[in-house]
Amino acid sequence: MGSNDSDPVIGISCYMQQAQWGVWDTEAALIPGDYVRMVAASGAIPVLLPPHGQAPAALDRVDGLLLAGGADVGSSEYGQDPHETTVSHPFRDSSEMMLLAAARQRRLPVLGICRGMQVINVAAGGTLIQHLPESLGHSDYQPAPGVYGEVTVTTEAGSQAREILGEATTAPCYHHQGIDRLGAGLRATGRSPEGLVETIEPDPAVDQTGDPADGGWLFAVQWHPEHDPDDDRVVRALVQAARRHATDRGTRRAPK
Repeated sequence: MGSNDSDPVIGISCYMQQAQWGVWDTEAALIPGDYVRMVAASGAIPVLLPPHGQAPAALDRVDGLLLAGGADVGSSEYGQDPHETTVSHPFRDSSEMMLLAAARQRRLPVLGICRGMQVINVAAGGTLIQHLPESLGHSDYQPAPGVYGEVTVTTEAGSQAREILGEATTAPCYHHQGIDRLGAGLRATGRSPEGLVETIEPDPAVDQTGDPADGGWLFAVQWHPEHDPDDDRVVRALVQAARRHATDRGTRRAPK
């Protein structure tokens, strides 16, 4: 799908780790193609933001931020010792926490996906369940390495989640961690049948002079919407919010 000068620009946080392609086996900045394809198909221009060399000024050039999936958030970020299954990339935690704070200061629309939702929660002072199979007794949310599970989510009336997804939805998931204590100013608006938090968004009951309620559009999901090309509602909601934001601040350009 082609883009034009009037399309909003979405910054996507990405990995920085060992990868193989062609004759190469070296460290690379990368993201699964599903993210890029869905952002583009939803009418935006995707730009990758690697977790090295970033600065808040990078967000002056984008209209929205997508915090993508990846390694576990480091347990030290929420004051716990790591579980034996926790695998974290501290440099990525630092980069994405910085980008999130800068985006909220600029009132940029932010979407968190899987790890991204956990980053948002931890940044707001929340905590995580480090290994769901221990607390739930099964690994359905991450059935096997590289194998997606499926989750059913029921949304709360009057929420962004209900507006975007309707009363309920099913989606591909791949995570072994989840939200434990919610961060300040956030509310859970979608849950699995077991009660696991599956969507979060700003709590409108929080004083509107505070963050995150007054930091602009924010939505996050625990599953992987980008992995289902037939259901772009979550990513399209980000793109629509970014388009509104760009129009409001006068950065959208008329097509040539």
